[in-house]
Amino acid sequence: MAKDLGERKHPPGQGGRAAKMMPGEKANDFKGTILKLASYLKPYRIQLANVFFMAMLSTIFAIVSPTILGMATDEVVQGVMGSGIDYDALLKILIILLAMYLASWLFGALQAWIMAIVSQKVIYTLRDGMSKKLDRLPLKYFDRVPYGEVQSRMINDIETVNQTLTATITQMITAIVTLIGILIMMVRISLIMTLVALVVIPASFLIIKIVVSKSQRHFKNQQKFLGKVNGHVEEMYSGHDIVKAFNLEEMSEETFDEYNDALCEAAWKSQFLSGLMMPLTQFIGNLAYVLVCLVGGYLALMGRISIGQIQAFIQYVRSFNQPVQQVANIANQLQSTAAAAERVFELLDEEEEVDLDKKPAVVLDPEEVQGRVTFDHVKFGYKENEPIITDFSFEARPGQRVAIVGPTGAGKTTIVKLLMRFYELDGGSISVDGHDIKDMSRSNLRALFGMVLQETWLNSSTVKENIRYGRTDATDEEVRAAAKAAHAHRFIKTLPKGYRMKINEEATNISAGQKQLITIASAFLEDAPILIFDEATSSVDTRTERQIQSAMAKLMADRTSFIIAHRLSTIKDADYILVMNEGNIVEQGSHDELLEKNGFYADLYNSQFAD
Repeated sequence: MAKDLGERKHPPGQGGRAAKMMPGEKANDFKGTILKLASYLKPYRIQLANVFFMAMLSTIFAIVSPTILGMATDEVVQGVMGSGIDYDALLKILIILLAMYLASWLFGALQAWIMAIVSQKVIYTLRDGMSKKLDRLPLKYFDRVPYGEVQSRMINDIETVNQTLTATITQMITAIVTLIGILIMMVRISLIMTLVALVVIPASFLIIKIVVSKSQRHFKNQQKFLGKVNGHVEEMYSGHDIVKAFNLEEMSEETFDEYNDALCEAAWKSQFLSGLMMPLTQFIGNLAYVLVCLVGGYLALMGRISIGQIQAFIQYVRSFNQPVQQVANIANQLQSTAAAAERVFELLDEEEEVDLDKKPAVVLDPEEVQGRVTFDHVKFGYKENEPIITDFSFEARPGQRVAIVGPTGAGKTTIVKLLMRFYELDGGSISVDGHDIKDMSRSNLRALFGMVLQETWLNSSTVKENIRYGRTDATDEEVRAAAKAAHAHRFIKTLPKGYRMKINEEATNISAGQKQLITIASAFLEDAPILIFDEATSSVDTRTERQIQSAMAKLMADRTSFIIAHRLSTIKDADYILVMNEGNIVEQGSHDELLEKNGFYADLYNSQFAD
């Protein structure tokens, strides 16, 4: 029920990994990314085969149509030049032509329908995989990657892939079949004219290759800076109060302008280069068209080809240029798709938390846990060779209330994160009732703890649903009982709709203290054998704090509890106090014992009451 952002190192407007990517970076593996994306289509081989079959039929009917139209033209020419037009024969030809057009449209619509279903299933699989991946990623990933960057991969990059799967694959199949079919029909009419038309094809593909090689890095940058813009906007929106409080609007605008300018530059370059392919291929196609007209006119004068065949061939040349241009557009789209898909697969390939959820060596029943927690020479650092906890050893006995105090940055909250296995140890071990937490699944381990952290988090649902977030099967009576125990019931009843009031997305329709009371009520409801309170009363007034302290005392009865506090007056009744500084325990004992030592703890305590 809480989200601790204390360890995030990048300030608003600065990302983690995204900020390290340099302009001009190319896709790491274009071919590998496309092949990996294609692997997601393997389960739909039958549907894709049907798409190919439908595309082939649609294209065949479209390809044969110009020949039929040429026959109608020849029928009219022969009738004008001879004894008259045979309208019955002409009508039959036109009916056949209309049927072919309708058949081509029908099979084209069917292939589009099937492909739309396949593409949406593939996108669903990718989105589902990304969503589940986020649940398995370690917290260190979110320490270095801004939330907006993750959102960009989940939304923008996935949508780019979706557009390609929906349209580009069918266009590719149609283009290939069309090229082959038209080539056959052109050869059937005139081999000489076909060779003339094909002379310009190598030039078209050479242009496509050159443009693709130039535009790929710009497409990669376009997706990268789109993620940066989204990340910056998300951070500025969520922290707009802080930005305004420190008068950093101008700096925020400068950062946005920097990212937006880079996005604009990458976007126009990629779109400009990709836009060149169409007019260039059209220009080359027009050259072929002119050559065909000249050669066709000569052959007609020599009596080696009819006017209707020339008309059909010219249509085929025009039609032949269209799939060539489609190939150019597909190559262009694949650049953007490869850049987007690569970013999606980067997230899917991120290193996950090592867990034993499938075959845990130890499974503890929360109702049978005594609550003995042992830290044995624990070592840890968020960065390699930069230790924060150097040698932490301590044992909390069952039912003992242990307070952890110390100056900011001493490692208090880090100890809690290690206990919950949000991060893995660099050395030493932590055990619960004699069982190493590494031998337990994270889900089983975390079921043993009830937590209330300093930074509260509530989801966009009702007050009631937020209280039973950790116990979704709790009854309404149990929810009310937990709220009363946390002294939250009274203020909840004053809210519009009471327990049924919906908390908005940013939880701004209730106060910070009320949010904290709701999270405490959730901890009451969860009824875990081990409790963790990290500055649990930091956002409430003194009177409410006393009420919560009384309720917490009842909750902590016969439960092992860890209490992190800066206000030392709130932990005077703790059974044992650990005083931390620079990642180590410098003093330990009861409140009175530590004051008698007149050491580090005494200095901290007395400083809070100094004038």
